[in-house]
Amino acid sequence: MEKKALIDRLNRDLADEHAAIIRYLVHGYMEGEDTPLGASLVSISREEMWHFHWLGMIIGKLGGEPNFTPAPYPYDPTSRATILKSYIEYEEKLIPHYGGEAEKVDDPHIRRVLEREAWESAIHARKFQRKLDKLSPEEAAGLPGGESELPEELLDRLQAEVTSKYTEMLQHLRTSWLFQKDEIMGWEIMDQAMEKMKHLAHFAEDIAEDGIAPKFRPGEIDRSNAIGQALKRALEDVRTARERHLKFREDSEVKKHSGLVINLDLTVQQEEYQGAEIEDWLQK
Repeated sequence: MEKKALIDRLNRDLADEHAAIIRYLVHGYMEGEDTPLGASLVSISREEMWHFHWLGMIIGKLGGEPNFTPAPYPYDPTSRATILKSYIEYEEKLIPHYGGEAEKVDDPHIRRVLEREAWESAIHARKFQRKLDKLSPEEAAGLPGGESELPEELLDRLQAEVTSKYTEMLQHLRTSWLFQKDEIMGWEIMDQAMEKMKHLAHFAEDIAEDGIAPKFRPGEIDRSNAIGQALKRALEDVRTARERHLKFREDSEVKKHSGLVINLDLTVQQEEYQGAEIEDWLQK
């Protein structure tokens, strides 16, 4: 298979995995990470993140530009039962898809990754079937989430933070995938991307716990082909975010929610650390 055709195929797969991450993560947050179903959904979402990462690494190594637009994830939102049935159908379709792609690829590593994504999709389908089978009639007919209690203005600000951290995370992933030849730098940036994922979760969980589905819509991704420019953008982003979060923490409405205050305390400290690290990288 020609390189461009392979990159195009892998980018379509990347979009599918991206969609699965978001769907299972949002559902898991809505159920609550402290519930068996919610915790399991978040766990499966993390496995999809590895699929996403493996594909992104291959695309970057081939010299391609990763596609960060999630594909549609078709699901029936009528009840928990219909949602889980949709998940089973989605994962089962990926099994022959990845298997067929693997047969067309010569590179042994890429072929193994695609084969693994096929059999892990089969495992996910089985896990979702097991969860469906364990639901009581009341649970099966019900839906995750509840009534919203937080002020609309606070929910809007939390959603804005989800979008901001989501974009920062994707930006860091792109940098680590495209500049993986700078091995140590690539992994250090990847480490910060994972930390931003946790920041994103802080805000998304607060939205979900209020009965609202958080929206994962990436902002503009910088397409720089120079590591220095990418790091300068990262430094600007983290400094801007820290200043915004320091002000957010002092908001009178925010202070009513101790969990959010604790998460913001952690976030601003980690952002100070991230900024100092990036400054050192730029000097080197």
